[in-house]
Amino acid sequence: MNLISQHLPILQIIVPMVAAPLCIILRRRQLVWILAVVVAWACLAMAGGLMLQVLSHGPISYHLGGWEPPWGIEYRVDAVNAFVLILVSLIGAVVLLYAPASIEAELPEARASLFYTAYLLCLTGLMGMTITGDAFNVFVFLEISSLSMYALIGMGTDRRALTASFQYLIVGTIGATFFVIGIGLLYMMTGTLNMVDLAERLQPVMHTRTVLAAFAFLTVGLSLKLALFPLHLWLPNAYTYAPSVVTAFVAATATKVSVYVFLRFFYGIFGREYAFDTLHIEYFLVPLGLLGVFVASTVAVFQTNLKRLLAYSSIAQVGYMVVGIGLVSVTGLTATLVHLFNHAVMKGALFLALGCIVMRLGTVELSELRGIGKRMPVTMAAFVFGGLSLIGVPLTVGFISKWYLVSAALERGWWPVAVLILLGSLLAVAYIWKIVETAYFHDPEGKAAQATEAPLAMLIPTWILIGATLYFGATATFTAGLARAGAEALMGGLAR
Repeated sequence: MNLISQHLPILQIIVPMVAAPLCIILRRRQLVWILAVVVAWACLAMAGGLMLQVLSHGPISYHLGGWEPPWGIEYRVDAVNAFVLILVSLIGAVVLLYAPASIEAELPEARASLFYTAYLLCLTGLMGMTITGDAFNVFVFLEISSLSMYALIGMGTDRRALTASFQYLIVGTIGATFFVIGIGLLYMMTGTLNMVDLAERLQPVMHTRTVLAAFAFLTVGLSLKLALFPLHLWLPNAYTYAPSVVTAFVAATATKVSVYVFLRFFYGIFGREYAFDTLHIEYFLVPLGLLGVFVASTVAVFQTNLKRLLAYSSIAQVGYMVVGIGLVSVTGLTATLVHLFNHAVMKGALFLALGCIVMRLGTVELSELRGIGKRMPVTMAAFVFGGLSLIGVPLTVGFISKWYLVSAALERGWWPVAVLILLGSLLAVAYIWKIVETAYFHDPEGKAAQATEAPLAMLIPTWILIGATLYFGATATFTAGLARAGAEALMGGLAR
C-alpha cells in the first residue's frame, strides 16, 4: 500500500490513459461503462489520497524515471492543484454514473465505446495539465484533452455539432499555438521547462522583450482556452450542440483547468511582481472580466435554448473568476479558487438536469417547456436549486463565491467593482426566473404534457451535485480553507 501511495501522481494519469483504448477493445456498452466508472472513481480516490498527503506533509515532487528535475519531468502536487484534481476527478466520476441512460437516448449504439474512450482521454488530459510541473507537458496534456473534447462534442446527433466541434478545433488550435510559442520563447531565454526552475531562471532576464512577447502569447492563448470575453465565441455552440453528458462534463471542468493554468503561469512562473506590479495586467483582466459578466449575462436573458443560455452564463462566471485573479490579493485568489469548485458543481448539476429534460422531450427550447415543472418535479427542483446557486442566494455555493469576491474588491477599495459584481447577480435572476416562470406558472402542453420524470439513474448523479451545492454553501469551511491555502501558496510563487 505504501508503494502505491508513493506512485499516486503517475497512477493518476496512467490508469485512465491505459483504460481508454481498452474501451474500444471491450466494445460492449455495459462492460465499457463499468470499466470507465471504476477508473473514474479510482482517480477520485487517488486525488483524495494526494490531497491528504499534501495537507499532512506539504507539496509532493514526483520524478518520472527517477530523473531529478529540472533534467527530468516532474509531477508536482501542492495545495492548489490538489484542490483542482479533486474537482476534475469528482465531476468525471459523478457524470459517468449519469452517462448510460443519457447516451442511450442521444448517441447511436456504435458510438458508445468511442464515447468512453474519448471521455477517459479527456479526463487524462485535464488531470495531466493540473498535476504536471513541466511547462511543455502542460501543452501535451492540453492537446490530449482538446482533441478528445473535439471528438466528444462532434458526437452530437444534431449536424450542427460537427460545425461547433470544427469551430472549437480552429479556435483551440490557435490558442494552443499561441501557448506553445510562449513556452518556446521562455525556453529560449532560460534553457529549462521545469516550472520551478523556469520561475528562478526568468528573474535575471525578466525585463527583456522576448519574455514580454512570451507573456503576451501565453495571455492570449490561455484566454482563448478559458473563454475570457471577447475570446469566448467557440463556447456557446460547443455547449449547445454537444450531447448532454458531454456538455455537463466539459462545462464543469475544461475552463476551470484553463483558469488554474493561467494562475499557475502568471502567479507562479512570471510572479506577482512582474505580471501585476510591473505590467499591471489587472487593468486588463478586471475590465474584461466585468464586461464578460454583463455582456454574457445580458445575452443569456434573451436566449430561448436553455443549453445556450447556460453557456453564456458560463462565460459570465469565468468573468467573475478573472476579476478575482485581477484583484491581486489572497482574498481575491481565494474567491477565484473557491468559485472554480462552486461553479463546477452547480453548472454540472444544471446541465445534468437539462439532460434529463432532453431525454424525455428531445429538446430544451423554452417554448416547449411550459408546465414541465409539474410533469418532472424532481428534475426541475434540481434545476431551481442550481439556478439559486448561480444567482448567489445564501446557503448555496454561489453565495460563498460572491461573498469572497465582494470582500476582495472592498479590501482593495474598489467599491465600484463590488457594486458591479452584485448587479451582475441581478442579471442571473432575470434569466433564471424566466425559466422558473415557464416551468411552473403554465399548464403543461405539447411535448411537456406527455413527459414523465427522468429515470433514477440520471436523477441520483444530478442530486449528488445539487447536494454538494447546498452542503458546501451551508458549510464552506472545507472548500474555502483549501482555496485560501492555495491562494497563499500562489501569492508566494513557486518554490522547492
